[in-house]
Amino acid sequence: MLLNSFRVVSVADNRRVGEASPSQSADTAAVAVPEPSQTAIRYYHSGNVLWVVDTGIGLLLPALLLFSGFSSRLRTVAQRVGKRWLTAVAVYAVLFTVVSSLLALPLAWYAGYARQHDYGLSHQSLERWLGEWGKGVAVSAIGLSLVLWIPYLLLRRSPRRWWLYTGVASLPLATLLLVVTPVWVDPLFNRFEPMHDKALEARVLTLAKRAGIEGSRVYEVDKSADTKTVNAYVTGLAGTKRIVLWDTLLEKLTADEILFVMAHEMGHFVLHHTLAVILAISVFATASLYAVHRLAGKLIARYQHRFGFQELSDVASFPLLLLLGGMVSFVLTPAALALSRYQEHEADRFALELTRDNRTAALTFIRLQEENLTVPRPGLIYLIWRGSHPPLGSRINFANRYRPWETQQEMRYGHLFRSSR
Repeated sequence: MLLNSFRVVSVADNRRVGEASPSQSADTAAVAVPEPSQTAIRYYHSGNVLWVVDTGIGLLLPALLLFSGFSSRLRTVAQRVGKRWLTAVAVYAVLFTVVSSLLALPLAWYAGYARQHDYGLSHQSLERWLGEWGKGVAVSAIGLSLVLWIPYLLLRRSPRRWWLYTGVASLPLATLLLVVTPVWVDPLFNRFEPMHDKALEARVLTLAKRAGIEGSRVYEVDKSADTKTVNAYVTGLAGTKRIVLWDTLLEKLTADEILFVMAHEMGHFVLHHTLAVILAISVFATASLYAVHRLAGKLIARYQHRFGFQELSDVASFPLLLLLGGMVSFVLTPAALALSRYQEHEADRFALELTRDNRTAALTFIRLQEENLTVPRPGLIYLIWRGSHPPLGSRINFANRYRPWETQQEMRYGHLFRSSR
């Protein structure tokens, strides 16, 4: 059994989060990559099917709204309600978000609620799920209404260069989103609090100081209300940057495992991965918009009677932007995910060099595999089009063998660490 493969480390497994651990770094025995459970294999295969369906729906819905002429009718309603151009664009954004969200609701319900309960990954009530879904739709509608005018104003002012200017505008918009989301959006869905375990928090802050992070903020969030899976992430920018730990992770991992997770997230901070992501978003957005610019004109000329508009600058063309942009994004996704996997691998390296606790790192990955029903060695198609992280099997093997400090080799990020004294 998969669980038994972890139980062999009974001392670590039985510790409570706040208790000190014996020295695991002295134990250099390799940790074997466990085989996935049958439930994890089923979850993996059904997830692949779901990804295919979700990708298809993501293209089918805008195509349906576009070729049926429904988008042009939404635009007409928005113009009657909004009167002025800017207000009409905002009203259209709200109407489009609500309609498309309702059309996608059955799939969202299955993926986010029914499937999670079928595999024992959630005990969230249907009422709470619907409430969270409604909040998500509202936030999306407001967000789109605030920014949709930008590309359409640029289309009016500069029909030949709008794609470039919009791509450049995505840089400050993505930055603003990262600043605002942790403070104004995330708390709408879950409760964020300082860490309750002050002893563990002290160890985290000591580790952050060694990593060269001053004034770091660590929060725990009550994700147990929604899921049984475990996770942690880094978010925000400048004054809103923070490391967030799910309460499920705090409950299920040992103190040393939590510290390794924290060291990994600190790596994202120190290595400026967020800034790299913002730049990548701008580049990918510009490339997608250029493809839309080159292709949209021919489609409008051919199907304008079905679309209900003659110019790309008409806000009714928004589903066309989504359709073409989605097709281009599908092509660019492998490059974006390759960047993400590289960043995650380097964050693992940073954490290993900071903690020098290889065994705990490997055991942490095993615990993630168990709790999240992960397959440690997914197929190539999954890796290319779905894999935002390196396979857990590869991460366990890397944790086992990466020990430059033992052979007096130079550590890649050792110069970034401060003395523990």
